[in-house]
Amino acid sequence: MDSDTIWRNVDEQRGALADLLDTLQPEQWSTPSLCAGWTVREVAIHITQSHAGIGEMLPAAIKSGFRFDAMVRRAALEDPAEPAAITARIRAMAGSRKRPPLTKEVDPLLDILIHTQDICIPLGFERRMPTDAAVAVADRLWHMKFPFAPQRDLPGYRFVATDADFAMGPEWGGLREAPIHDLVLMFARRLDVPDPEPEPESEED
Repeated sequence: MDSDTIWRNVDEQRGALADLLDTLQPEQWSTPSLCAGWTVREVAIHITQSHAGIGEMLPAAIKSGFRFDAMVRRAALEDPAEPAAITARIRAMAGSRKRPPLTKEVDPLLDILIHTQDICIPLGFERRMPTDAAVAVADRLWHMKFPFAPQRDLPGYRFVATDADFAMGPEWGGLREAPIHDLVLMFARRLDVPDPEPEPESEED
């Protein structure tokens, strides 16, 4: 996926999420998200903080002992933004190609696709990922070593998308076929790898 297409998808997905967030009731903002220990509000705030520069991240990193998970958690918890301000921030990101230091260009797309599911699934909203964007994100996830590492965490599987041209894992691995949307969630540890389908019993003569 080329650069312009990546950022077009990022803008579209951020805008769609902001539109959805505007419809939430106060109690829905405090719903636990798929991101363990985070509420919907905290995940939404985290999305807005992807524009933070090294000067803003360094103090948080020091406070958190340079532990990545603790750093982003602290940043989300300490941000007092109200829902209207959060959605306004997300919309204000439109057109920007800014991304956190040391990240790849596809990472903001990965971030918005996964965190949109973190918010939507617990709230009962179905929001399918654009297929091409999901393929790009699944490929990025598969080759990551931090904070996700599917090749380390999911050894011995062959993952094949049922609705896209995507296959990863050793040819001899246990075959797991699923929509690309589900493979992204498996690689991001939001969805368990399903057990294999049982073999049909043969009929005896």
